[in-house]
Amino acid sequence: MIIRKVLKALKVLSLGSGVLAMLRHGVAASVEHANVLSGLGCLTVVDIGANCGQFALISRKCFPDARIDSFEPLSEPADRFERVFAGDKNTHLHRLAIGEKEEQSTIHVSQRDDSSSLLPIGEAQTTLFPGTGERETRTIRVAPLNAILSEKDIQSPALLKLDVQGFELEALRGCESLLDRFCYVYCECSFVELYKGQALAHEVIDYLHQHRFSLSGVYNMTYDKQGIAIQADFLFSNQTR
Repeated sequence: MIIRKVLKALKVLSLGSGVLAMLRHGVAASVEHANVLSGLGCLTVVDIGANCGQFALISRKCFPDARIDSFEPLSEPADRFERVFAGDKNTHLHRLAIGEKEEQSTIHVSQRDDSSSLLPIGEAQTTLFPGTGERETRTIRVAPLNAILSEKDIQSPALLKLDVQGFELEALRGCESLLDRFCYVYCECSFVELYKGQALAHEVIDYLHQHRFSLSGVYNMTYDKQGIAIQADFLFSNQTR
Protein backbone atom coordinates (compact mmCIF):
# COMPACT_ATOMS: atom_id res chain seq x y z
CA MET A 1 0.00 0.00 0.00
CA ILE A 2 2.83 2.42 0.90
CA ILE A 3 4.67 1.58 -2.32
CA ARG A 4 1.49 2.18 -4.33
CA LYS A 5 1.02 5.60 -2.71
CA VAL A 6 4.64 6.56 -3.42
CA LEU A 7 4.31 5.50 -7.06
CA LYS A 8 1.10 7.50 -7.42
CA ALA A 9 2.74 10.58 -5.93
CA LEU A 10 5.64 10.24 -8.36
CA LYS A 11 3.23 9.95 -11.28
CA VAL A 12 1.37 13.09 -10.14
CA LEU A 13 4.68 14.94 -10.09
CA SER A 14 5.74 13.58 -13.48
CA LEU A 15 2.49 14.73 -15.08
CA GLY A 16 2.66 18.12 -13.44
CA SER A 17 -1.00 17.54 -12.62
CA GLY A 18 -2.36 19.09 -9.45
CA VAL A 19 1.02 19.34 -7.74
CA LEU A 20 -0.05 22.44 -5.81
CA ALA A 21 -3.29 20.73 -4.75
CA MET A 22 -1.31 17.79 -3.41
CA LEU A 23 1.15 19.99 -1.55
CA ARG A 24 -1.30 22.56 -0.19
CA HIS A 25 -4.40 20.45 0.44
CA GLY A 26 -3.24 16.82 0.46
CA VAL A 27 -5.42 16.03 -2.57
CA ALA A 28 -3.75 14.06 -5.36
CA ALA A 29 -5.11 13.85 -8.89
CA SER A 30 -6.43 10.41 -9.86
CA VAL A 31 -3.58 9.80 -12.28
CA GLU A 32 -4.61 6.16 -12.78
CA HIS A 33 -7.34 7.49 -15.09
CA ALA A 34 -5.06 9.66 -17.25
CA ASN A 35 -4.52 7.12 -20.04
CA VAL A 36 -8.28 6.51 -20.29
CA LEU A 37 -9.24 10.18 -20.42
CA SER A 38 -6.45 11.62 -22.54
CA GLY A 39 -7.92 10.56 -25.89
CA LEU A 40 -11.54 11.56 -25.24
CA GLY A 41 -11.30 15.32 -25.86
CA CYS A 42 -14.27 16.19 -23.65
CA LEU A 43 -15.82 19.65 -23.29
CA THR A 44 -18.01 18.63 -20.34
CA VAL A 45 -17.34 16.38 -17.34
CA VAL A 46 -20.09 15.46 -14.88
CA ASP A 47 -18.29 14.00 -11.87
CA ILE A 48 -20.68 12.14 -9.54
CA GLY A 49 -19.00 11.08 -6.32
CA ALA A 50 -16.33 13.78 -6.38
CA ASN A 51 -14.88 13.36 -2.87
CA CYS A 52 -12.09 15.99 -2.53
CA GLY A 53 -11.66 16.57 -6.27
CA GLN A 54 -9.21 13.84 -7.23
CA PHE A 55 -11.03 12.99 -10.49
CA ALA A 56 -11.77 16.64 -11.24
CA LEU A 57 -8.04 17.38 -11.01
CA ILE A 58 -7.07 14.77 -13.59
CA SER A 59 -10.02 15.86 -15.74
CA ARG A 60 -8.76 19.44 -15.69
CA LYS A 61 -5.30 18.20 -16.73
CA CYS A 62 -6.74 16.15 -19.63
CA PHE A 63 -9.45 18.65 -20.61
CA PRO A 64 -8.10 22.18 -19.94
CA ASP A 65 -11.16 23.95 -21.37
CA ALA A 66 -13.91 21.63 -20.14
CA ARG A 67 -16.77 22.58 -17.86
CA ILE A 68 -16.66 20.30 -14.82
CA ASP A 69 -19.72 19.78 -12.62
CA SER A 70 -18.89 17.73 -9.53
CA PHE A 71 -21.30 16.25 -6.99
CA GLU A 72 -20.30 15.52 -3.38
CA PRO A 73 -22.81 15.34 -0.50
CA LEU A 74 -20.40 15.11 2.47
CA SER A 75 -19.32 18.46 3.90
CA GLU A 76 -15.71 17.64 4.81
CA PRO A 77 -14.51 16.46 1.37
CA ALA A 78 -16.69 19.11 -0.29
CA ASP A 79 -14.97 21.83 1.75
CA ARG A 80 -11.56 20.55 0.60
CA PHE A 81 -12.79 20.39 -2.99
CA GLU A 82 -13.77 24.06 -2.86
CA ARG A 83 -10.35 25.02 -1.51
CA VAL A 84 -8.60 23.05 -4.26
CA PHE A 85 -10.66 24.65 -7.05
CA ALA A 86 -11.04 28.12 -5.56
CA GLY A 87 -9.41 29.70 -8.61
CA ASP A 88 -11.13 27.56 -11.28
CA LYS A 89 -14.29 29.31 -12.46
CA ASN A 90 -15.14 26.51 -14.89
CA THR A 91 -15.43 23.89 -12.14
CA HIS A 92 -18.69 23.80 -10.18
CA LEU A 93 -19.37 21.84 -6.99
CA HIS A 94 -22.89 20.69 -6.07
CA ARG A 95 -23.32 19.46 -2.50
CA LEU A 96 -25.74 16.60 -3.05
CA ALA A 97 -25.99 13.05 -4.37
CA ILE A 98 -27.64 12.01 -7.64
CA GLY A 99 -30.53 9.54 -7.52
CA GLU A 100 -33.90 8.81 -9.10
CA LYS A 101 -35.96 11.35 -7.17
CA GLU A 102 -35.71 14.47 -5.05
CA GLU A 103 -35.55 13.42 -1.40
CA GLN A 104 -33.67 13.47 1.87
CA SER A 105 -31.81 10.19 2.35
CA THR A 106 -29.42 8.51 4.78
CA ILE A 107 -25.76 8.18 3.85
CA HIS A 108 -23.55 5.67 5.65
CA VAL A 109 -20.35 7.56 6.41
CA SER A 110 -17.25 5.37 6.30
CA GLN A 111 -14.18 5.72 8.45
CA ARG A 112 -12.62 6.65 5.09
CA ASP A 113 -15.01 9.19 3.61
CA ASP A 114 -14.36 8.08 0.02
CA SER A 115 -15.96 4.71 0.90
CA SER A 116 -19.22 6.24 2.14
CA SER A 117 -22.44 5.14 0.46
CA LEU A 118 -26.18 5.60 0.31
CA LEU A 119 -26.28 1.82 0.76
CA PRO A 120 -25.29 0.06 4.00
CA ILE A 121 -21.62 -0.92 4.10
CA GLY A 122 -21.32 -4.69 3.72
CA GLU A 123 -19.09 -7.23 5.41
CA ALA A 124 -17.13 -7.87 2.21
CA GLN A 125 -16.22 -4.19 1.97
CA THR A 126 -14.78 -4.03 5.48
CA THR A 127 -13.00 -7.37 5.06
CA LEU A 128 -11.40 -6.55 1.73
CA PHE A 129 -10.73 -2.89 2.54
CA PRO A 130 -9.95 -2.62 6.27
CA GLY A 131 -10.69 0.72 7.87
CA THR A 132 -13.79 1.41 5.75
CA GLY A 133 -16.45 0.44 8.30
CA GLU A 134 -19.35 2.72 9.15
CA ARG A 135 -18.53 5.68 11.41
CA GLU A 136 -21.93 7.37 11.47
CA THR A 137 -24.99 8.15 9.37
CA ARG A 138 -26.15 11.52 8.07
CA THR A 139 -29.10 12.89 6.16
CA ILE A 140 -28.26 14.36 2.76
CA ARG A 141 -30.07 15.72 -0.28
CA VAL A 142 -30.57 13.43 -3.28
CA ALA A 143 -31.89 14.68 -6.63
CA PRO A 144 -31.99 13.65 -10.29
CA LEU A 145 -29.37 15.24 -12.52
CA ASN A 146 -31.93 17.26 -14.48
CA ALA A 147 -32.85 19.11 -11.28
CA ILE A 148 -29.35 20.63 -11.33
CA LEU A 149 -28.20 20.65 -14.96
CA SER A 150 -30.02 21.24 -18.23
CA GLU A 151 -29.26 19.93 -21.70
CA LYS A 152 -27.49 23.17 -22.62
CA ASP A 153 -25.06 22.69 -19.72
CA ILE A 154 -23.78 19.46 -21.28
CA GLN A 155 -21.74 20.28 -24.38
CA SER A 156 -20.53 17.42 -26.54
CA PRO A 157 -18.29 15.51 -26.26
CA ALA A 158 -19.33 14.94 -22.65
CA LEU A 159 -18.24 12.42 -20.02
CA LEU A 160 -20.39 11.12 -17.16
CA LYS A 161 -18.24 9.69 -14.35
CA LEU A 162 -19.66 7.75 -11.39
CA ASP A 163 -17.81 6.58 -8.29
CA VAL A 164 -20.65 6.11 -5.82
CA GLN A 165 -19.83 2.99 -3.82
CA GLY A 166 -22.52 0.57 -4.95
CA PHE A 167 -25.12 3.21 -5.82
CA GLU A 168 -24.25 3.15 -9.53
CA LEU A 169 -27.56 1.91 -10.92
CA GLU A 170 -29.63 4.31 -8.83
CA ALA A 171 -27.39 7.22 -9.85
CA LEU A 172 -27.61 6.25 -13.52
CA ARG A 173 -31.39 6.18 -13.27
CA GLY A 174 -31.13 9.67 -11.82
CA CYS A 175 -29.27 10.70 -14.98
CA GLU A 176 -31.58 8.89 -17.38
CA SER A 177 -33.30 11.92 -18.92
CA LEU A 178 -29.88 13.37 -19.85
CA LEU A 179 -27.97 10.17 -20.68
CA ASP A 180 -28.18 10.71 -24.42
CA ARG A 181 -26.22 13.97 -24.00
CA PHE A 182 -23.12 12.00 -23.01
CA CYS A 183 -20.63 10.40 -25.38
CA TYR A 184 -19.02 8.41 -22.56
CA VAL A 185 -19.87 6.92 -19.18
CA TYR A 186 -16.97 6.01 -16.89
CA CYS A 187 -18.14 4.03 -13.90
CA GLU A 188 -16.60 2.03 -11.07
CA CYS A 189 -18.47 -1.29 -10.78
CA SER A 190 -18.12 -4.29 -8.50
CA PHE A 191 -18.18 -8.02 -9.23
CA VAL A 192 -19.06 -8.86 -5.61
CA GLU A 193 -21.49 -7.23 -3.19
CA LEU A 194 -19.53 -4.69 -1.14
CA TYR A 195 -22.58 -2.62 -0.19
CA LYS A 196 -25.88 -4.22 0.77
CA GLY A 197 -28.29 -4.46 -2.15
CA GLN A 198 -25.94 -2.95 -4.73
CA ALA A 199 -26.18 -3.72 -8.44
CA LEU A 200 -23.20 -5.69 -9.71
CA ALA A 201 -21.17 -5.01 -12.84
CA HIS A 202 -23.29 -7.15 -15.17
CA GLU A 203 -26.44 -5.27 -14.12
CA VAL A 204 -24.85 -1.89 -14.82
CA ILE A 205 -23.58 -3.13 -18.18
CA ASP A 206 -27.05 -4.38 -19.06
CA TYR A 207 -28.71 -1.10 -18.06
CA LEU A 208 -26.32 0.98 -20.16
CA HIS A 209 -26.62 -1.45 -23.09
CA GLN A 210 -30.38 -0.88 -23.01
CA HIS A 211 -29.65 2.84 -23.29
CA ARG A 212 -27.35 2.31 -26.28
CA PHE A 213 -23.99 2.45 -24.54
CA SER A 214 -21.45 -0.24 -25.37
CA LEU A 215 -18.63 -1.37 -23.10
CA SER A 216 -15.36 -0.19 -24.63
CA GLY A 217 -12.79 -0.81 -21.88
CA VAL A 218 -12.12 -2.15 -18.39
CA TYR A 219 -9.38 -0.52 -16.30
CA ASN A 220 -7.79 -0.46 -12.84
CA MET A 221 -8.93 -3.94 -11.84
CA THR A 222 -8.78 -4.76 -8.12
CA TYR A 223 -8.28 -8.35 -6.92
CA ASP A 224 -8.43 -10.06 -3.54
CA LYS A 225 -5.59 -12.14 -2.11
CA GLN A 226 -6.84 -15.23 -3.98
CA GLY A 227 -6.76 -13.40 -7.31
CA ILE A 228 -10.54 -13.00 -7.56
CA ALA A 229 -11.68 -9.82 -9.29
CA ILE A 230 -13.43 -7.39 -6.92
CA GLN A 231 -14.06 -4.22 -8.89
CA ALA A 232 -12.85 -2.15 -11.83
CA ASP A 233 -13.48 1.03 -13.81
CA PHE A 234 -15.64 0.54 -16.91
CA LEU A 235 -15.72 2.88 -19.91
CA PHE A 236 -18.87 2.92 -22.04
CA SER A 237 -19.35 4.68 -25.39
CA ASN A 238 -22.63 6.04 -26.72
CA GLN A 239 -23.49 4.11 -29.88
CA THR A 240 -25.60 6.99 -31.19
CA ARG A 241 -22.81 9.61 -31.10
